[in-house]
Amino acid sequence: MSPGHTDVTAPAAATAPAAPAARLTEAGDPVIVCETPQDECGVRDVLDRLGDKWSMYVMVELTAGTLRFKELQRRIHGDVSQRMLTLTLRRLERDGLVKRTVYPTVPPQVEYELTDMGRSMSHLLKSLSDWSIAHRPAIAEARSEYDESHP
Repeated sequence: MSPGHTDVTAPAAATAPAAPAARLTEAGDPVIVCETPQDECGVRDVLDRLGDKWSMYVMVELTAGTLRFKELQRRIHGDVSQRMLTLTLRRLERDGLVKRTVYPTVPPQVEYELTDMGRSMSHLLKSLSDWSIAHRPAIAEARSEYDESHP
């Protein structure tokens, strides 16, 4: 088989969702290509959720395990309000990434944990975190240079 061979040799199951086409840039980096601009490969919907201000941070904190609401709020630095944390958790729960458990105590005890699908993202979160830490000095330098040249 040649290195450029990309044809599928077995038909995909009719019920399986179509995977986005893949190609490589000249540098060999993968690029996602959707069939039409309208389908967006489902990427925008997911990235909108995970790209908001708090969702990734909440998921990073929940990789450590089950947390109560106030524990989670304390762990998230950046002054997230109770309302915003509640909305973020509800959205993540709706998307199937976080599970909410309420215990019938007075006052009610509520715990949050990642679902199996949420945990399946932990390696991605770790990679993004590692990348962020490794590139933090270069990003700070680039920002400084940009700010100096664009007063």
